[in-house]
Amino acid sequence: MTSEPPSPADMRRDYRERDALLEVDLEESWPVQFTRWFADARDAGLPEPNAMIVATADATGRPSARTVLLKAYDERGFVFFTNYTSRKGAEALENPHAGLVFPWFPMQRQVTVTGTVEKVSRAETEEYFATRPRGSQLGAWASPQSQVLPDRAAVDAGMTGAVERFGDGPVPPPPHWGGLLVRPETVEFWQGRTSRLHDRLRYRLDQGTWVVERLAP
Repeated sequence: MTSEPPSPADMRRDYRERDALLEVDLEESWPVQFTRWFADARDAGLPEPNAMIVATADATGRPSARTVLLKAYDERGFVFFTNYTSRKGAEALENPHAGLVFPWFPMQRQVTVTGTVEKVSRAETEEYFATRPRGSQLGAWASPQSQVLPDRAAVDAGMTGAVERFGDGPVPPPPHWGGLLVRPETVEFWQGRTSRLHDRLRYRLDQGTWVVERLAP
């Protein structure tokens, strides 16, 4: 006998009462507030707290989303690295707007970001690429990311070719690979509360000045 498939509507869980997110407790800038929450997520032992969902859209507005790893952030914004010819890379460059979500569910928190996208400098890409494990460096050359392949053997053949190409020598970043910076226009901090009456505080860039707004849950 087969069991009935689970119903998403039956998976409701009420949020436990946690500390409120009030304006008086908010840091004066979104980078400082993000640093505080990011440290909380790390200290709570969340797996890969730097994992974020990146949403992009092509030139016609058709969206796509995937999970990537945040590699740096500062007052400029949030940086991740990718193959520029991949779907996300191509979309981010032809339609330079993106959304980010940091889903820290065990803490009943999430951070959402909207903003514009641009390439980081080649120097920044090279500096980060040098810190990657050698296998990941070779993988950047081996994989034509997002392209249709006939089978898994094509992936393995690409890696074999990269190994033969570089041997024991240094592996530079491919010209089609590098960092993307999401410059925020909004950064929202969301704290789950009971009865779905969540706290949502948003930093919004308004003519060069960041303002803080409370959004209805």
